[in-house]
Amino acid sequence: MDLISHILMLVLGLVFFLFGMHVMSQNLEKMAGGKLEHTLKKVTSNPFISLLLGAGITIAIQSSSATTVMLVGLVNSGIMKFSQTLYVIFGANIGTTLTSWILSLSGIKSESIAIEMLKPENFSPLFALAGIIMLMCSKSDRKRSVGTIFVGFAVLMYGMVLMSDAVSPLADMPEFSDLMVKFNNPLIAVVFSTLFTALIQSSAASVGILQALSMTGSITYAMAIPIVMGQNIGTCVTSVISCIGTNANAKRVAAIHLSVNAIGTAILLSIYCALDAIFNFAFSDLPVSPVTVAMIHTVFNVAITAMFIPCGKWILKFAETVVPDRKKSKSKKTDVFTLDERLLRSPSVAINECSGCTVKMAELSQKTLISAMQMFKKYDKTEKENILQNETKIDKMEDLLGSYLVKLSAQALSVSDSRSISKMLHTIGDFERLSDHAVNLLKAATEIHDKGLQFSKEASAETALLSDAVTEILGLTMEAYKKNDADQAAKVEPLEQVIDRLTAKIKSNHIERLQSGACTIEMGFILSDMLNNFERISDHCSNIAVAVIELIHGSFDTHKYLTGVKYGDDEFNRDYESYKEKYALA
Repeated sequence: MDLISHILMLVLGLVFFLFGMHVMSQNLEKMAGGKLEHTLKKVTSNPFISLLLGAGITIAIQSSSATTVMLVGLVNSGIMKFSQTLYVIFGANIGTTLTSWILSLSGIKSESIAIEMLKPENFSPLFALAGIIMLMCSKSDRKRSVGTIFVGFAVLMYGMVLMSDAVSPLADMPEFSDLMVKFNNPLIAVVFSTLFTALIQSSAASVGILQALSMTGSITYAMAIPIVMGQNIGTCVTSVISCIGTNANAKRVAAIHLSVNAIGTAILLSIYCALDAIFNFAFSDLPVSPVTVAMIHTVFNVAITAMFIPCGKWILKFAETVVPDRKKSKSKKTDVFTLDERLLRSPSVAINECSGCTVKMAELSQKTLISAMQMFKKYDKTEKENILQNETKIDKMEDLLGSYLVKLSAQALSVSDSRSISKMLHTIGDFERLSDHAVNLLKAATEIHDKGLQFSKEASAETALLSDAVTEILGLTMEAYKKNDADQAAKVEPLEQVIDRLTAKIKSNHIERLQSGACTIEMGFILSDMLNNFERISDHCSNIAVAVIELIHGSFDTHKYLTGVKYGDDEFNRDYESYKEKYALA
């Protein structure tokens, strides 16, 4: 019965450990924001820089699995090349060893209070207290995330203490001693630790349990070395699972991760066993401590990196051989972007990718609209097909982005990330509608061309002026959106008001020409459609500009903003008068 209770306590400690690690990792990543993706995009062919980036990111988010899954998602989306990930994976393997060094502090023993306070279980209650105060009293999202990290760390360390307490009495149990004897066989040790780590999907937790067991004095170097090696293989299961349903290059990322650790284990364990058989190492039967477990973990990963760095090209070729791209000859380049759902595990990275895709959608909408307006000056059947194809692409983009952003909004997000998602959800519909108006303008231009119609001289001059104003408001809006420039966005609404008045004046002039017989009713219908579309285009530009401004203010109350700028705002009035003069009818 005692054995069962100790096992249950070990399981409880493991649960606390994994929960604390998850909370820490999630909030560290949230605090990092879009810097993770920006950092990964800096990856170059320089192995040393890539290795440092991989280690730095893994230390920042305290999870090599999260780093590798992120790489799988980025490669599957076409953002990174799979060849760029090799040295990042090496760095991630080294970066993850930091956790074991922190946990090794639990083994400190000293009569000095100052040194005893270095033990995580002694100072983690202070972290927990500070964290809960920050969570309860702070309104800042960043401070609340820091508080959550502190509490997560305390929970993690309490889990470590529970595991240590659970295993400490096991040393005196004959059943435990019999079990430990089996781990003297390196193959059994590697297989067991691989399967156990794969089951819990956390090498940090697996190493933590080994460090807790080491405090019983029952774990020798001969046991610990193959166990640590197996833990490094087992942690690869997360990336292997994440690559299901991905393209060949993304699968190769997981293949590299698994093959490097597996082959490295086979080589280094063979070397260790051979040398031990020859020289009969004196330390093999000595018990390890939490510090020496951390040292073995670090030495193994550094040794693998040093061994494989010169073989980078061969490893990449090996991955290509193991995971051939069978669909290469049949595959077609997608006409829209790809948003990988694996990136949802890293919300800040996913948000930055969505932002980049939204900018592509905005640029395509702008290009399509300008092309449609040019059709009134020079009709081109080839360009007509391009406009229609672009509109179909933009529809697909809106569907993909909308669905993905809804899923992303359900993740744990910082206030800044939540605002970014709101901005995109508010604007992608406007970008899609802009392309619809481009098709409407194309239909008008096609009717004029097919029927051989022509505007009067006055109407041509007026629509040309209006077209220039619409082109300018499009340019202002897109630049403001891409740069998140509130000052430039503020210039959109004054120009939108000028466009509204300009269209009203052109309609009035058309009625006068219609009454005098200078214009036909048929051309009047076409002109009316054009004016309505131009007016609606400026309205959508206004909506987008407001979303940019309100993102900075933290609110999306469009009516309140527009009411404020239209009445009594000096800057608005100055811009309005400037545009009014620039686009005045002769």
